[in-house]
Amino acid sequence: MQNIIVYGAGGHAKAVIDTIEREGLYQIVGLLDGFKPVGSIVYGYEVLGDENWLAANLDIISYGFVAIGDSWRRSTIAKNISHIHPQFKFIKAIHPTASIARGVKIGDGTIVMAGCVVNSDTTIGEHCVLYSQSTVDHDSTLGNCVTLAPKAGTGGNVTIGDYSVISLGANIVHSITIGEHTVIGAGSTVLTDIPSYKVAYGTPAKSIRSRETGERYL
Repeated sequence: MQNIIVYGAGGHAKAVIDTIEREGLYQIVGLLDGFKPVGSIVYGYEVLGDENWLAANLDIISYGFVAIGDSWRRSTIAKNISHIHPQFKFIKAIHPTASIARGVKIGDGTIVMAGCVVNSDTTIGEHCVLYSQSTVDHDSTLGNCVTLAPKAGTGGNVTIGDYSVISLGANIVHSITIGEHTVIGAGSTVLTDIPSYKVAYGTPAKSIRSRETGERYL
């Protein structure tokens, strides 16, 4: 079993840890988190430090996962880790109750949680989060660092740009394109394309305001 490190020790990290444990492919040797005291215990795993710990232990660990809920911060931390440790490999984690159809491609650093459905010939980028019971229908494309909240869903042939977030229970009908850095509000129904750098919500969803790169999505 491959030893890994998990970056993150908050609520999202707990869900990630559960998925990794249930998949049974990796052994978590500890957590990294810049906001928790060294020696803290989360779900039975010790917080070892932050990125500086990784820099001092390059010969010990070369695999891991970034368990940070915010899409932009998750991307930034992954880039920092790759800079510190160029040979570091990000694992993907798929809960055993998720349904992954034929032809699906899932990028490194992505997690697919309990009860998710990803249908045929869909491509999911790196460092994405598919929360519990979210669904992506056939022939869709998710960019890097995309987040689908619990029970968010898409029809077929949907495209979602990098860093975008589909919030709780939102639905996107078939053949729609969502731009980069865009947030679709909880419970929305998306019937038309939504541009990049927007917050959109409602039924039908409409662009309400603009967003900036790195702006928190909650």
